[in-house]
Amino acid sequence: MSPRIIIDMNKCRNCNSCTVACSYQHHPGNNGMLQLLEQAAFRFTCRKCEEAPCISVCPVDALWKDSEGVVKRAVNLCVACKSCVVACPFGTMMNNFFEVRKSVCDYCGMNGKPVKLLCVDTCPEQALSVAEADEDPAADLHRLNDKVLVREIIWEKLKHE
Repeated sequence: MSPRIIIDMNKCRNCNSCTVACSYQHHPGNNGMLQLLEQAAFRFTCRKCEEAPCISVCPVDALWKDSEGVVKRAVNLCVACKSCVVACPFGTMMNNFFEVRKSVCDYCGMNGKPVKLLCVDTCPEQALSVAEADEDPAADLHRLNDKVLVREIIWEKLKHE
């Protein structure tokens, strides 16, 4: 089992803006965690509204749904007006996602060996960790990609409780 970044979305929501430090080398001021948080929220927190108000309110058509119904954002079109944040009736869209420039997470070269990550060390809410873990939906741990797991209660699960 390889080490993975674990993002705890419940703890993450306690921040008003993501202030973690990032060691991405290719441009200063990058916060790769923003990219991962956006992907995690769209995939796991979003209620995937049939007539998504976030998409219909976007003045530049920067939002759309993929074939799985997951909202995606075209960073090159997005003007960070945050109309979608206001329009989302469930609070899925978080203010701290949207910047005009794209942030990129390169996973600090994680390739199967334990690594110390600057974002984990600098997260004020301790919403980030690194652990050898696998997806476990029963424990609300979901796979975002090969290197990231997200701890989030899927809204569909809440309907049945």
